[in-house]
Amino acid sequence: MQPETDRAAARALLAFWRSAGVDMDVAEAVYAAAPATAPAPARAQAPQRAREAPAAPLVPKPARRVAPAPAADEDARRLAKAADSVAALRAAVEGFNGCALKATARNTVFSDGVESAPVLLIGEAPGKEEDQQGKPFVGRSGQLLDRMLAQIGLSRQTNILISNTIYWRPPGNRDPTPGEIMACLPFAERLVELMQPKLLILNGKSAAHTMLERTDGVLKLRGRKLRYERGGQSINAMVMLHPAYLLRQPQQKRLAWADLLAADAWLNDLGVTRAPS
Repeated sequence: MQPETDRAAARALLAFWRSAGVDMDVAEAVYAAAPATAPAPARAQAPQRAREAPAAPLVPKPARRVAPAPAADEDARRLAKAADSVAALRAAVEGFNGCALKATARNTVFSDGVESAPVLLIGEAPGKEEDQQGKPFVGRSGQLLDRMLAQIGLSRQTNILISNTIYWRPPGNRDPTPGEIMACLPFAERLVELMQPKLLILNGKSAAHTMLERTDGVLKLRGRKLRYERGGQSINAMVMLHPAYLLRQPQQKRLAWADLLAADAWLNDLGVTRAPS
């Protein structure tokens, strides 16, 4: 098989395993590195002389270390830092090619709502409907989320911006890999830094773990007054149950209602103006 054919086959195999949910970041870094120099052709051996002294044992050379390709998150941090507005950050995300999910997604799903809003809500990743429309939370769970937020006077038209920690749909709605999360994280962090929201709402376990750098269960984190601490920032934050979870576990809607009441009271204390519910 020719070298170019070999490389095409390797490229296809890496893409297959990543689409299946395997974190291929290390494998792709090795693949992207410069190939090792081909060994020199072996010399023809001279006829062995009689009574030749036994050859010295061969000592294996240490394996050559392959330098990994530049990390995608470094490129993401450079692009995110250069963005001086939410609009510029959106353009940076749309131009970013360091997350393999972009190759299989229809649209980049960055945000929806008011870019100068006092409330920022961050979820996990787009689903099928979000991928089709290019907006976060527009499927069944998004419709439920809108109804929930309306109960405490929040809407995309007036006072909240909605985004995610991942901006492209994982194939089959699988969980994002750690590499995919790290590739997108600098943009989510920069969004918080640019907006400086009075309240950051993290929707579901994955968003809470990613943004708060905690591993507590979502049922333990939900409904509490927390802090988002990053790069000298200290932002009010709270965790709410994901509406997709509530659709699967409708008996937990009572907990979601308690969380909404807690958010309502906190927003009142923070002086956030809202529409009548």
